[in-house]
Amino acid sequence: MKIRATAANVIYQVVEQGQSLSAALPTAQQQVAAKDRALLQEICYGTLRWLNRLEFIADQLIDRQLKGKHRPLHYLILAGLYQLFYTRVPAHAVLAETVNAVGLLNGNSFRGMINGVLRNAQRQQETLLQAADKNEPTRFSYPRWLLKKIKQSCQYGYVSVLQAGNEYPPMWLRINLSKTSRDDYQKQLAELGIQSTPHGSCASALLLEKACDVSLLPGFADGLSSVQDAAAQHAAWLLDPQPEDIILDACAAPGGKTAHILERQPHLKQLVAVDSDATRLSRVAENLTRIQLDATLIHGDASKPDTWWQGPQFDRILLDAPCSATGVIRRHPDIKWLRRAEDIAELAELQKQILDAMWLQLKPGGTLLYATCSILTDENRQQIKTFLERTPDAIHIPLNVQDTPEQPGWQIFPGEQNMDGFFYAKLAKQVTA
Repeated sequence: MKIRATAANVIYQVVEQGQSLSAALPTAQQQVAAKDRALLQEICYGTLRWLNRLEFIADQLIDRQLKGKHRPLHYLILAGLYQLFYTRVPAHAVLAETVNAVGLLNGNSFRGMINGVLRNAQRQQETLLQAADKNEPTRFSYPRWLLKKIKQSCQYGYVSVLQAGNEYPPMWLRINLSKTSRDDYQKQLAELGIQSTPHGSCASALLLEKACDVSLLPGFADGLSSVQDAAAQHAAWLLDPQPEDIILDACAAPGGKTAHILERQPHLKQLVAVDSDATRLSRVAENLTRIQLDATLIHGDASKPDTWWQGPQFDRILLDAPCSATGVIRRHPDIKWLRRAEDIAELAELQKQILDAMWLQLKPGGTLLYATCSILTDENRQQIKTFLERTPDAIHIPLNVQDTPEQPGWQIFPGEQNMDGFFYAKLAKQVTA
């Protein structure tokens, strides 16, 4: 019952207090036994994944809303509904443990009410789910504003994008090709009973058949592999670092792409990694230490490079711009409920400021790779299109046949080749006579 009460509090903290799941959950996991942490995570992630749908169902069953200090009990009900409808936890266990958890949330007077709601949900499950399917926000469990934005950005393929956002994310590995080959590493995995599949176009990527603890991965502690989605791995390949380059990784945390650039090209003159978040920048240092790599780490604002960089212009810049993260919802379902409609315009303006600032730090003849983990046009194709229109010395470099000056960039949608949603656009700075 402690698992259920703890889950209810975590979901309450995310939805009503605006905490991220990645901040709220680890603290909560320390409050339960180690053997129960996986179930706690499953309940929290699953309830947030299907929150809109569960809210709709709860509304059909609850006569009076739980308010004030009793709000966590509302999320206890949603967590119970999630377990009944979406997990293999036996219904009798869900009912018993959820009702017993009421006491831990100071809601003993609501035991009968919550018991009745869950029993009615169990009896009416088919009817309730059919009713939820009639409207897209409750069928796919997205807020209306975000569903509309995804429709506008994805057009005919929006249903598969919404569905992909509700799937369990796969586990991709990035193989350190400076230390081993992908084939050799795949054989090492197989010897341990870990099955994997290589990505068709990303030479460093291996998809695990089943997710596993990193401690089971051969040579992980020595940097032979890292956990990174295949879509994100394309960054280092597209940037194409060359010997003696001076490269800037802007907005670098948590450092996966920083490390991959160094793995791809060990003979750089210098790699500078900058991030505005000091805590997240420390994770870049941790990642580089594990893989035994070195970079110049700077705590700074990428929109104001004059405050932290007085060195030469860069040969190549990777700008992994701050974004809505709508391409990684399957990994972070709280994004759906933490984002607001007004955030998108604010993010697009910030991206514009950083893009213009970074362009001034790029030497003539240099390359800038713009990247986001977003699937929204405002942050991606439209952002690059307007940049090209206002920047006469910017040359668009197509990444595939669909990447045109009118529709610039390569948009990867969630679920495409089992990857996260990602966007890339490659630009070169014209050499003036």
